[in-house]
Amino acid sequence: MMSLTVLNTVRSGLVQFIAKVTRMKSWSLLQQDASPLIQNTQIRTRYDHMMWRDLKRRKMSAEYFPTRMRLNAIRKNTILPKELQEIADKEIAALPRDSCPTRIHNRCIITSRPRAVRRPWRLARMVFRHHADYNYLSGVTRSSW
Repeated sequence: MMSLTVLNTVRSGLVQFIAKVTRMKSWSLLQQDASPLIQNTQIRTRYDHMMWRDLKRRKMSAEYFPTRMRLNAIRKNTILPKELQEIADKEIAALPRDSCPTRIHNRCIITSRPRAVRRPWRLARMVFRHHADYNYLSGVTRSSW
């Protein structure tokens, strides 16, 4: 939940905004002065470098997935001649390194933390607990018995 100071700031800003709207004669003042509506809470707006790297790996893995699967099927097929398997092995080695799906690592979408990420929500354990405590995650409740 938001702290009381933030709630009071937002509440006073809304009161001022409603008072202005009721007094004004034209709606053009809305575009001129929006300062009471500005919030002081921190919001994550950018990826860090590891999130960008992981995104690049995911895109490249999706792009090369069909080729990699076909080459792996040829390489692991024992019925085919050994020369053909070696050629497929060389072609897989020639693919970009980031196209391998094993290089993808699940990261928290808020903090970019790579460890202890809850897969269905894509949140790290601490962020997950915080969001669950303040009812930001629908359907998640604390266990009690």
